[in-house]
Amino acid sequence: MTLQWTAVALFLYAEIVVNLIFQSIFSTEIWLSPYWNKFFFAMIMALIILFLDAVREVQKYSGPEPMQDAKANPNVYDHVHMKLFRSQRNLYICGFSLFLWLLVLIMRRVVTLLNQAAVVLEDRAGLQAQVEHAVKAAKQHKEDNLMLYLSYHRFFSDHCS
Repeated sequence: MTLQWTAVALFLYAEIVVNLIFQSIFSTEIWLSPYWNKFFFAMIMALIILFLDAVREVQKYSGPEPMQDAKANPNVYDHVHMKLFRSQRNLYICGFSLFLWLLVLIMRRVVTLLNQAAVVLEDRAGLQAQVEHAVKAAKQHKEDNLMLYLSYHRFFSDHCS
């Protein structure tokens, strides 16, 4: 396996481990890293390029041209099938890596939405407490005004009569 495909395979294994860790811990601090978006975009671009390269290799070794040369020599036939197998393996590794990156993107969006929902619920609870306090204060002021109004009328009714 060449260096680029070894790196992709290692990345796939690391991605699986990281996904399992995130699902078990559900930590959100990692998503808020300022470099995460740049890293995410760079890895997606690299995986797409490698995926397209793997598709090209599969098409190259699946076509009729390599098989025509392979009919003349059995060793070439085995070599072509070995190359086809490796290119298909690389295609599957890149495909699964891209699929897992899609899952990471979905998990990232879900975590973001959950954080936003938690902030909204916290704000709502704070606002609800403020509203209840304001209503209680308004009722108290209304009662105080009513008491002042009644005492004012009693005072004038007692002194004016």
